[in-house]
Amino acid sequence: MSQIFHRSTNTIARVSIFGAAFIVAGLLGLAAAINRSPWVTQAGVARKQPIQFSHERHVAGNGLDCRYCHTSVEESSFAGIPPTKTCMNCHSQIFSTSPYLEPVRQSFRSDRPIEWTRVHDLPDFVYFNHSIHVNKGVGCTTCHGQVDRMPLMWQEHSLQMEWCLDCHRHPERYVRPREAVFRVDYAPPPNQLELGTRLVSEYHIRRLTNCSTCHR
Repeated sequence: MSQIFHRSTNTIARVSIFGAAFIVAGLLGLAAAINRSPWVTQAGVARKQPIQFSHERHVAGNGLDCRYCHTSVEESSFAGIPPTKTCMNCHSQIFSTSPYLEPVRQSFRSDRPIEWTRVHDLPDFVYFNHSIHVNKGVGCTTCHGQVDRMPLMWQEHSLQMEWCLDCHRHPERYVRPREAVFRVDYAPPPNQLELGTRLVSEYHIRRLTNCSTCHR
């Protein structure tokens, strides 16, 4: 065989095999990085809306509670999108002639809802219930980020399964007292693990990680 193949053939073959393995591993790592990137998840990307509603202005500036607009968040799987009437409760008196808010007035006059662009949009095969989470001590800012600092709304986290599972496996890291669920200024205390462990027991939180929890 040495008359057919050069002595270096075995070395080249070994290097090629190992090189191919490293290339495949690198491609898999690159694919995983891209899958977690904002290019795929849209995390951190402000969405264009028909009206550039500012949570920063309304929550931090005016002190609105989340439940004023998202009225069903404590009782329903869907947090709720406020009807135009909710906007007009204030804007019939404040900035009532502003051209910027003409789409709001037009929606109110025509009784046609504003077509907002959904920011947090889970796949159709994922079941998520807002009321369960807020009643178990999961705060709004835990998932949605500091909305009081968002002049335009964006998705704070990836919303991918590994992100959800991290909380389901370790709820003590994230839960807070129920009375603080809607506070945007809440910060986890230094003894969060101690507090969280107590709340997990007190609120009867189960570490649900089976597939049927979210995929029904």
